[in-house]
Amino acid sequence: MIAIIKYNGGNVNSVQNALKRLNAESVITDDPEIIRKADKVIFPGVGEASSTMKILKQNGLDLLIPSLKQPVLGICLGMQLMCRNNEEGNTHGMGIFDVDVKRFPARGIVPHMGWNAISEFKSNVFSGIKENSDVYFIHSFYCELSENTTSACDYILPFSASLQKNNFYAMQFHPEKSGEIGSRLLQNFLNL
Repeated sequence: MIAIIKYNGGNVNSVQNALKRLNAESVITDDPEIIRKADKVIFPGVGEASSTMKILKQNGLDLLIPSLKQPVLGICLGMQLMCRNNEEGNTHGMGIFDVDVKRFPARGIVPHMGWNAISEFKSNVFSGIKENSDVYFIHSFYCELSENTTSACDYILPFSASLQKNNFYAMQFHPEKSGEIGSRLLQNFLNL
């Protein structure tokens, strides 16, 4: 069973529909016991960092998520909240990744929205995916490049399109909205 973390925002229904297309059983929940017992956990994200972090703290999910031992996938805001600090609302994240989240500089169109190529793959979740494949992004804040970067993208500046540390995986883009490439990425995560 895959647990999709429920909170005040997020892309939970889109993620659940993408999993259904892969014949994967999932539940949308904020119940710590169900999340702990799940085979895999997905922490999707669409929303604002500081208000989302408040909701996570109210439910103790800010402490639960970093303690999980099974594979965990953060998506978009989920990825950003797994990092150290976020300039959006001056938000202190969960610190799973020792990376800061910054606002894109105003020298380009923000948010970064639409299809863009990712490259420099360094994780088994990219098995069978060609370098420079296009995936779907929508974000105004980015994760810096770091030792945990497993793919990169260039929009205004180079940034981490994905991260990995131990059992924690994260994608700035939306695999659930990225067509066949996104489905393959989700299937690779489910196969871990």
